[in-house]
Amino acid sequence: MAPETAVIIVAAGSGTRLGAEVPKAFVDVAGRTILERSLLSVLGMTAPAQLIVVAPSAQLAEAERIASAAVGAASGYLTVVAGGDTRQQSVAAGLAVLAPEVSVVLVHDSARSLTPASQFERVIASVRSTGAGVIPGLAVADTIKQVDWTGAVETTVDRSALVAVQTPQGFPRGLLVDAYAVADQDYTDDAALFAASGHAVTVVDGDPLAFKITTPWDLARASSLVSAPQPSVRTGVGIDVHAFDSSAELWLGGLHWPGEPGLAGHSDGDAIAHAVCDALLSAAGLGDIGGQFGTSDPRYANAHGDVFLAGTLELLTAAGVAISNVAVQVIANRPKLAGRRTEIEQHLAALLGAPVSVSATTTDGLGFAGRGEGLTAIATALVRAP
Repeated sequence: MAPETAVIIVAAGSGTRLGAEVPKAFVDVAGRTILERSLLSVLGMTAPAQLIVVAPSAQLAEAERIASAAVGAASGYLTVVAGGDTRQQSVAAGLAVLAPEVSVVLVHDSARSLTPASQFERVIASVRSTGAGVIPGLAVADTIKQVDWTGAVETTVDRSALVAVQTPQGFPRGLLVDAYAVADQDYTDDAALFAASGHAVTVVDGDPLAFKITTPWDLARASSLVSAPQPSVRTGVGIDVHAFDSSAELWLGGLHWPGEPGLAGHSDGDAIAHAVCDALLSAAGLGDIGGQFGTSDPRYANAHGDVFLAGTLELLTAAGVAISNVAVQVIANRPKLAGRRTEIEQHLAALLGAPVSVSATTTDGLGFAGRGEGLTAIATALVRAP
């Protein structure tokens, strides 16, 4: 299906204040041009969009090369056109090549090259729900003074009614095209032009990462952010097996199961909790539950699984390891988990501060689990480590 959204990336500016030898969009930021990083942000969106790059006419071939390499297999969504003498003329050039199916148009400054994809999606969703123009903005944190032409302070402005505007700015296609057709002056941004035609504009939350690269300091800041060490992603597996003990109470997944035979063990035998601990410790490179807590330690006799999960979380936190998610598979004839699966997931997620999914299966009568002698829990964990 053809995209119903278009993103016009304005990359035709000279970037005089940046002091570079090439137009701003072609300046390098830690190994990638500003234009390429802007495109990669848009490509992070869930739904496809028509990508329109507006570049200086003198660098049109270079812009096509960079954009095509960045977009890769999605090159069918890409159009590169020459910009005009002003930003407004450049946006108009982008509007002229919109695909027929497009109903929502986003206009984005390539200089805001670290803008998260979530900001694009937030703007699109708001345009579709309100039918208005939508701009992302940040609350103004600094005290604002109004001054006269000499620099003397006249008054303090109430900053509670102010926002610092970012891009992308989004609009219903027809209304934006019509507004451009009747514009009789240059405006500072597309929202001002849109509002001048009598259309409503609303604000959604912006993002600090969507700052504009204007000065050498901004460029250095962007480079430092994308060059910062990224956490490594690690996985771990944990397996726990316990025999049933009809004389014990069953604790599984941190929950009590009245009327079900319990699990034999030094603690409460909670195979799900124990497997999760082993998976997390393995992913973090911190050994296993036996090495960390000890099966002979009297402090853990009859201890519930929550105790081990809390202790494991403390160990991970101290090591600077964050949990991304955990998945658990239980292999057993009983208890039937379906009725309490969501309860288990919510309980474990609350303890660990991360999503947990639980599933169950049987062995069709094979092995000790099939004979009803016990159960097995297998957990996998994904963590982010320094």
